[in-house]
Amino acid sequence: MSHDEEQDPGTIGHLDPPIRAMIEATNRGDRDALLAAFADDATLTDFGRTFTGKAEIARWNDNENIGVQSRFSVTSVDRSGGSVSVGVMVAGNGHNGGGSFVFDLDGDHISRMLITA
Repeated sequence: MSHDEEQDPGTIGHLDPPIRAMIEATNRGDRDALLAAFADDATLTDFGRTFTGKAEIARWNDNENIGVQSRFSVTSVDRSGGSVSVGVMVAGNGHNGGGSFVFDLDGDHISRMLITA
């Protein structure tokens, strides 16, 4: 069974297209598709460390996401104001376990991603 088949298709189906694209790109190991989901001036904050712009997000991705074969299973989706909170289970050769991503969107792209436990 593939990783995508393990998660509730109803849960991942509730994601906005750029968020779904980022998660699916991670699960496929597709660096270019992951970066395409982010706005050019997006910020990504991972436990207090902030990466700004696609070049820095690419560095984070290479060192801490696709670069360590991370895979995400979506466990929940909640909306509050303009933000989307996504609960995940993470597996791979880096962090493993539960986590939370908070996204802000700018049209068809992610403008901000906050990663917390």
